Amino acid sequence: MAETVRTFWKGFLRLALVAIPVRLVAAEKTDATIRFHQVDRQSKQRIKYIKVAPGRGEVQKEDIATAYEFEPGNYVFMEDEDLENLRIASRHTIELTQFVDADQIDPLYFERPYYVLPDGDVAEEGYSTIRDALAAKRKCGIGQLTLRGKENLVALYAAGEGKGMMLDVLRYQSEIKDAGEVFASLGDAAPRADMVTMAEELIERKSENFDPSQFKNHYAEALRELVRQKLATGQTVAVGNAGQDAAPKVVDFMDALRKSLGGAETSAKPAKTRGAARAAPKPTAKTGGKPAPKPTSKSKRA
Repeated sequence: MAETVRTFWKGFLRLALVAIPVRLVAAEKTDATIRFHQVDRQSKQRIKYIKVAPGRGEVQKEDIATAYEFEPGNYVFMEDEDLENLRIASRHTIELTQFVDADQIDPLYFERPYYVLPDGDVAEEGYSTIRDALAAKRKCGIGQLTLRGKENLVALYAAGEGKGMMLDVLRYQSEIKDAGEVFASLGDAAPRADMVTMAEELIERKSENFDPSQFKNHYAEALRELVRQKLATGQTVAVGNAGQDAAPKVVDFMDALRKSLGGAETSAKPAKTRGAARAAPKPTAKTGGKPAPKPTSKSKRA
């Protein structure tokens, strides 16, 4: 339980002249990912890395400095106090400078989620006021916050079935590749209209409310089982391909769609020419995708 409530950052949430003490709690579980280590097979000791400088050899910790390379081979040294004295408001404050509709933020921009909690009983009234206002207007508050020496763009919104708030670290636009350039090599020819109709029917048949509990990390579960087997037997366990599906074969796309639909006939008639196919939807200028769904207590990463 202690892991889920460990405070990652403390500061203030500011809206105009209102400042509320808050704290951030990581939304991701640290034990959800299996981590491996490099170990010496003979001594069973962890492998350590030595920090070295060319021509000098190993460098002691006290001689290692932080520096910015302003031109090849030339550096400006930065002391800890230099960085501590930087007067950046976002180091200790999340100031909400604008509000946007929740579905205006493309999922491409979301990077890392945090839970936001009031820091102390006196902060709860202001916290719940902002939370309820954001929920009623279905808005996200946009601001900036400095974490790990980097000033991040962040979005704040109501979550947790209306009881709490979440903060998502967002990517800056400059950090995202232009979708138009990435997809520039794709052809402009539209697919056959009847194939699109069959794909739409298949999508409709499999559409349902998002339930993340239905999905398991099978690779992580298999790794944990392998670890349990090794601990139980004390020897190497051979891992084969039994029970695994073979790689899918490349088949005719129309035939694959028909098989996916169970051989059912669709109402669409085959197009006589490719020119009769419907026009492909144009991607947006930056991301090529549709607006993100509004983050609610059940659909967003709560």
